[in-house]
Amino acid sequence: MRSDQFRQAEKGAWIGIIGNALLAAFKGMIGVVAQSQALIADAVHSASDVAGSLAVLIGVRAAQMPPDEDHPYGHGKAESIAAIIVAVLLGVVGFQMVYDSFSSLFEPARAPGWWAAVAAVVSMVVKEWMFRYKYRLGKRIGSQALIVNAWEHRSDVFSSFAALLGIGGAILGARLGVSPLVYLDAVAGIFVSILVLLMAYKLAKESIHTTMDHVLHEEDAAELVEAAASVPGVTRVDELRAREHGHYVIVDVKIAVDPQITVEEGHQIGKRVKHTLMDRFDYVSDVLVHVNPYSEEEKEA
Repeated sequence: MRSDQFRQAEKGAWIGIIGNALLAAFKGMIGVVAQSQALIADAVHSASDVAGSLAVLIGVRAAQMPPDEDHPYGHGKAESIAAIIVAVLLGVVGFQMVYDSFSSLFEPARAPGWWAAVAAVVSMVVKEWMFRYKYRLGKRIGSQALIVNAWEHRSDVFSSFAALLGIGGAILGARLGVSPLVYLDAVAGIFVSILVLLMAYKLAKESIHTTMDHVLHEEDAAELVEAAASVPGVTRVDELRAREHGHYVIVDVKIAVDPQITVEEGHQIGKRVKHTLMDRFDYVSDVLVHVNPYSEEEKEA
């Protein structure tokens, strides 16, 4: 990640930390005063996002560390690890919210104040803006952790909407004298919890998949193969694997060259392949080139 990309990623993480802290305090205070189980659960969700954004910040900074003797491929996977931490935190909070909301169904119901509905609407607007901002930023600079954190904000939009429906239904039930409707606030809290758990599962699954040396699919690596094949002296690209390391990839490529050229000439062609891929594609951090003698019968191992 270049220095300007790092600054943008760090800015995005700080926006998440400050924004979620303010939202959590705002919704928590209103939820307690208005006695809304759904809004309190939503506030806890936002509070967990603070820890998530901190994990993203730590991951982005760790990914900036240069390669060393123990980590010759760099520290890019720190972002994926941070993303897994975010998913685990989200899952833990989700289970706690399920328990709290379900328990409230067995207590005397009381409709929350109307200002709880206002707080839910404010939360939806702010979190949707945060999602769009972080998602676009993460895509632009290639940061998996930022993209994961962005989807965390989107889950908050849905949870706030569910909270709004529950709060509104409970208030309407109290106004109409329909007591079962008053429990909609607690029901909304359970629904929010389920959304949180589903999102945690999805994010954990994707992050673990990336951490386990995931390679770009054939269609995604096609431009890399085309660029390597275009280098003068390359007769054929026998194999190309691009391993994801957070925001960058490490490329392993096998090229076939004229078997009659010298070792030095083959070495120079390999160097040109490496520099072509690294210069043309910002997300390529390193290229390992293996030179095979060209054979019409079959590709060399």
